[in-house]
Amino acid sequence: MRFRQVHLDFHTSEAIPNIGKQFSKENFQRMLKLGAVDSITVFSKCHHGWAYHPSVANEQHPGLTFDLLGAMIEAAHEINVKTPVYLSAGLDEKLAIKHPEWLVRDKDDQTNWVKGFLQPGYHVFCMNTPYLDILLQQIEEVVRGYDVDGIFLDIVGARKCYCHTCLAELRLNGKDPRDEQHIIDLGEQVYMNYCLKVKELIHGIRPGLPIFHNGGHIPQGRRDLAQMNTHLELESLPTGGWGYDHFPLSARYAQTLGMEFLGMTGKFHTTWGEFGGYKHPNALRYEAALSIANGASCSIGDQLHPDGLMDEATYELIGAAYREVEAKEEWCSDVTNVADVALLSLEAMMAKLPNEQKDVTLQSDVGAARILLEGHVLFDVIDAEADFNAYKVIILPDYTVIGDELQLKLQDFVTHGGKLLCTGKAGLNTTGDAFLFDCGAEWVGANEYKPDYFRPGFKLKSLLEAAFVMYSDGQKVKLLPGGTELGRRENPYFNRDLFTFCSHQHAPSAKEYGGPGMTEGSAGIYIAWQVFHDYAVKGSLILKEMVLYAMGRLLGNRSTMTTNLPAQGIVTLQHQTAKDRYVNHLLYAAPVRRGDAVEIIEDIIPLFGVDVQLQLEEEVSQVYLAPQLEQLPYTQIDGVVTYKVPEIHGHQMVVIQTK
Repeated sequence: MRFRQVHLDFHTSEAIPNIGKQFSKENFQRMLKLGAVDSITVFSKCHHGWAYHPSVANEQHPGLTFDLLGAMIEAAHEINVKTPVYLSAGLDEKLAIKHPEWLVRDKDDQTNWVKGFLQPGYHVFCMNTPYLDILLQQIEEVVRGYDVDGIFLDIVGARKCYCHTCLAELRLNGKDPRDEQHIIDLGEQVYMNYCLKVKELIHGIRPGLPIFHNGGHIPQGRRDLAQMNTHLELESLPTGGWGYDHFPLSARYAQTLGMEFLGMTGKFHTTWGEFGGYKHPNALRYEAALSIANGASCSIGDQLHPDGLMDEATYELIGAAYREVEAKEEWCSDVTNVADVALLSLEAMMAKLPNEQKDVTLQSDVGAARILLEGHVLFDVIDAEADFNAYKVIILPDYTVIGDELQLKLQDFVTHGGKLLCTGKAGLNTTGDAFLFDCGAEWVGANEYKPDYFRPGFKLKSLLEAAFVMYSDGQKVKLLPGGTELGRRENPYFNRDLFTFCSHQHAPSAKEYGGPGMTEGSAGIYIAWQVFHDYAVKGSLILKEMVLYAMGRLLGNRSTMTTNLPAQGIVTLQHQTAKDRYVNHLLYAAPVRRGDAVEIIEDIIPLFGVDVQLQLEEEVSQVYLAPQLEQLPYTQIDGVVTYKVPEIHGHQMVVIQTK
C-alpha cells in the first residue's frame, strides 16, 4: 500500500457546465508532484450518479466532453502514481429520481439520508433491488476498460431496510417484518451478498485487485465485514465530526486484524464537500504523522473543482505533510504494534445489537482510549476473537457483559498470569448479580445515590487529598476476604429532589464510609463507577488518576515504556521484525476548540529533553533519530533501555536497533 495517497472527491451537479474544461496533464502531474502524492483515488461515478468517462453501463456527465477518468489515469501512471477508482455505490441521485422504489426505506416509509425529494441531498439505494445489477455492470465496465489500481465503493453497509423488496422477501421466507431482528438479519445478508458479488466480479477479471467498501467507520467486532475488503481505509476527519479521539481508537483495533490499512483525513477546514476550506499545514502534518505512528499509510481528502483544475494551495498544503512522510516511510512499513494492555472494546461486544440497545455506552471506549493515550500506556483495542494471552492487562470497561465463552477465555488469561481492570458493571455475570473474577469485591447492588464520592486510599499524582464527586452510576460492593481496599465510597446526604436539594447541583458528601470504591484481588482491580464513560463526557482528572494508578499496580515492573511526555503527547512503539528494530513514535500537538465543536491544530509547540525508558528482551546495538540518522546516547541495564529525545517538533521517531 502506498503511503501518500489523496482521495479526490468529484461530486458534480448536472447543473454545472464545462466539466473538466481546465483539466490538463501538465497541471495534474505538477500538483501531484507538489503534493508528494504517490496514489490518487479518481472518479468513475459520483453521488449525483454521473460517469466521468464514456459509458454504456451509465451516462456520462452532460457537461463533460472527453474521457476525464482515462486522462487522469494516464497522467498519473506516467509519473508512477497509482490510481484506485471510486464509484459511488450507495448513492446515485440521477437513478433515484427514476426508481425511487429501489431506495432504502425506514419503518415509517421515509427515505434514507434526505427525507423525500423536496430538499437538496442524496438518497440511499437498497442492494436487494435491481439496482445491484446496474452497479455491478458499472463496476465491470471500469475494471475491464481501464488500468485501475483498485476499486473504492462508497456509502455501503448493512442497512435496516423496509422497502417493498425487502418486506416481500421476508414474508416469502416466513419472517415477520415487524420483528426488528428479522430486518437486521436480512440487512446483513443483503450486504454480504453485495460484497461477495463485487469480489467475484472484480477478482474474476483482475485477481487480487484491491477492493474497499466504505461505510465511514470500521465496526469493531465485525471481522467478517472487515474481511470483505482487501485492505482498510479508516475515514476519520478530525474537523468533520470524528474529532481527534476517533483515529487512535480505530487504528489500535485495525492493526490487530493483520490487514494493511490507511488513515483518511481531509485538507478541509470542516469536512467533505467543502470548497475553499483549508486546515493549517501543522494540522495535516500532525494527522499524517499520527497515521504512520499507528502503523497506517496516509490518505488526505480533496475535492476537484468542476473545471478540472487542481488547486495549487491544496497541494502545497498536502505536500508540507507528505514530504515529511516520504522521508519516514523506511521505518514505517511492515510493523506490528507493541502493547502491554488490551481494551476489550464495548463496540465489539455490542457489534450485532440494534443501535437502540447500544445507547450511549460506546462512549466508554472513547474515554478508555483517551486515558490510555494521556497516560502513555501501550495498548491495543481488541474484540473477543483476539489472543488475550498476548497482553499483560485486559480492560473490561463499564458495561461489559460476560457470557460463558468469554468467561472461559478470560479465566484462562488470568490463570496464565494476566490481570483485569473492571469498572462499573463490567465483570458481572449475564444476570448482573455477581462478579465472575476476584478483583477484591463482592457485588451488593446498584448504589441509590447519584452522584456519590470517592476518597482515594493512595497518593494522587496531580491532585490533593479529597473526596471526589463521581458523576456516573455507581455499584455498591463489599470487600472479599483477602481483597485490598484502594479507596472508599462516601455517599451524599441525599439525592437532589423537590424536598431534598442543596445548592446548585448536588448535596455534599456526608463524610461517612459507604463501602469500598476501588478494590484489588488475585485477578485484578475493580472500580465501582462507569469511569470511562464519565471521562469521555466529563473529563474529570480524578478518573484518569484512578485508572492510571490501577494500571501502575497491575503492570508493576512489567511496563514496556515509561516517559515524561506531557498528557497531550502520544507515544507508540512499532516493531519492524524483519529489520530487527523498534520504532518509538512521539507526537505532540494540542487541538483547541474553535467555532461549533471544530477541533483545530494551529501551533506546533516544540518539546525538549523528553525521557524514555523501554524494557526490552533483546540486546540493543544502537539508538538513533529518524529520519535524521543522528545517534542518541543510551544505556541498557538489566534490559531497560534509557534515552533522552532532544527535541520533538510535532513528531519524532526514535529507532532502537537490536542487531
